[in-house]
Amino acid sequence: MPRAAAHILPRVSGLLGLAALFPVSAALAQHAEDNLHIDPTHTRHVHKQGHDHATSNDRVRFHTNRSSEITLPLPNEEDAFFFVVYGDRTGGPDEGISVLKDAVHDTNLLEPDFVWTVGDLIQGYNTTEPWMRQMEEYRGVMGELLCPWFPVAGNHDVYWRGDGKPEGEHEAHYEMNFGPLWYAFEHKNCMFITLYSDEGNPETGTKTFRDPENQTMSPEQFEWLKSMLEEGKDADHIFISLHHPRWLKGGYGDDWDKVHTELVRAGNVSAVFAGHIHRMRYDPKDGIDYVTLATVGGHNGGQVPEAGMLHHFNIVTVRKEQVAHAAVPVGEVMDVREITGEMADQARRLAETAPEFGGKLTIEMDGFADDLVEVTLANPTDFPIDLTLIPESADSRWVAWPDHDHGTLTPGGSRTYSFKVQRPVAPLDASFRPIEIAVEMDMLLPGNRYTIPGNRFEIPLDARLSPSPRPAVDMAIDLDGDDDVLVVPSDAFSLDDGPFTVEAWIKPGKLAGRRGLLAKTESSEYGIFVSGGAPEFSVYLGGKYRTARSTEPVLREGEWQHIAGVYDGSEVRLYVDGNLIDAAPASGPRRPNTLPFMIGADTDRRGGPMSFFGGSIDEVRVTSSAVYRGSTISPSRRFEPTAETVLLYHMDGSIGTWVVGSDPRNTRATMQGGAAIRPISE
Repeated sequence: MPRAAAHILPRVSGLLGLAALFPVSAALAQHAEDNLHIDPTHTRHVHKQGHDHATSNDRVRFHTNRSSEITLPLPNEEDAFFFVVYGDRTGGPDEGISVLKDAVHDTNLLEPDFVWTVGDLIQGYNTTEPWMRQMEEYRGVMGELLCPWFPVAGNHDVYWRGDGKPEGEHEAHYEMNFGPLWYAFEHKNCMFITLYSDEGNPETGTKTFRDPENQTMSPEQFEWLKSMLEEGKDADHIFISLHHPRWLKGGYGDDWDKVHTELVRAGNVSAVFAGHIHRMRYDPKDGIDYVTLATVGGHNGGQVPEAGMLHHFNIVTVRKEQVAHAAVPVGEVMDVREITGEMADQARRLAETAPEFGGKLTIEMDGFADDLVEVTLANPTDFPIDLTLIPESADSRWVAWPDHDHGTLTPGGSRTYSFKVQRPVAPLDASFRPIEIAVEMDMLLPGNRYTIPGNRFEIPLDARLSPSPRPAVDMAIDLDGDDDVLVVPSDAFSLDDGPFTVEAWIKPGKLAGRRGLLAKTESSEYGIFVSGGAPEFSVYLGGKYRTARSTEPVLREGEWQHIAGVYDGSEVRLYVDGNLIDAAPASGPRRPNTLPFMIGADTDRRGGPMSFFGGSIDEVRVTSSAVYRGSTISPSRRFEPTAETVLLYHMDGSIGTWVVGSDPRNTRATMQGGAAIRPISE
């Protein structure tokens, strides 16, 4: 999220092309090469981007007391520098000035040699008094730059609207407060030329960018440009900036052709920058990079930010033999000195903060709900946070009021938010989804805000649900082995220390690699895993895992098989298809955890699924006793609950993403990924 202007327009996360300052793709470099049609006498177009930088073999500059066959290349000790180019500020909402402020903040972190603009600095299209106010606002923001900056005049900066229009419209105001309409300066053996593209019709003086006859360069400016190209004939590079990208022709006519001819003849013009169209374009021609910028606060539809429809500024890195271009989205430059260890730790702590719910939302068997939900969120950091809570659900039958709530939490503070939540009498069917609270947070530091990734939390439900009735066709849960899983929350059931059994019927579809089958492990608890068709059962007892495992693949893809792990207080045993596969001595207290029980995956230390099982699973049961003994057993194809049943899932059907258990507590499990209950196909 941008710092001061998060609400203005969509933005791109990350830098566009910011890689070692900053080569573009080989395809673009080749495109420029293919368009290089220059008189052979003009051979100074050496500014290709993407070429390797010159290196040095001066080993006197390299120091080590280690021996190695690797010779690390040293950078060539040549002068290099970079400057920044800003796009249009105007044409958008007044709040766009905040985007400009963000750009100045970013630029100061980068500390370029200077900033250049491409025009449209102020809203303009007005009379003297509002023009002056807007000029002062723009100059005030740009005055915060640590480096010099150079303006370019655009149509918004010079067009007059209203009575009393003077000759030249706002040109006199511009030159009095921003500088000459065209000028040039030298820097590190490079020439920088600023042109003025709104001189207007040479006959009538009419200024408009819509008609070709009003988009011509006056003889005075044209002759001056040629003199500056001659003045810069010995420069390593010449760069040019103007407002309108006249090389695009159309409404701009063909007047730029004569200019382009002079630029090519000069032989060392490396790039021309423009704006006005509020989107990025790269149109190389005859070895010259024609670069059009989007906006720094101006109107921007943002339809495809990654295709250059965004707020950004360009970084241009200059070497004698090379020029590189990169675009940086406004607000994306990070202040290294601000991200201290303590600040980063607090941001992570905030990201892991979950809201507390005041009780459970009651939903009846007929689907009806009408209750007040209270949500309390605390700020565990030393910084204020902006907070937005949004009640929402994929089930459109839920209604919540208000539809969102927003506030700022002081450091260490907390606040309780209330939402009226309703659902009409409607079936708890396959389209049912629970209602959640989406939490969005920004941690506020002086001059910057850090967006905490959004998270969603299911509102706890007191759902008086029953397991799905047994259908006419046997069902099972299908898992794709990539991200599908059935999750049972840890606080939804309790398995006392002592003997227990974990079992299921499975039909493997993917056996390669290590996969979790029925697991709650993380240096604690228990789980059944499969590695290439060889299963194992582990229980964390007396400070370490005790494991019974198969030494060879005994599971077969595409076939239904029973698998069970048993701990009886003195040993752990693994059964497959009614046969004892392995047993190992085991005793001691089991170490508990608060992680979920995963059906079809393993759990990571934060309770997320990983190591996914692919195939079908049916008849999952956890029992607080050793159900099976001996070397052979006869498991039933459909399990019945007993007084010792902790969890039991027949997989007969689902309510939305829920699978309701047939254990005494009707424990709910939640399907994630694309997990689905489907008919069994033998």
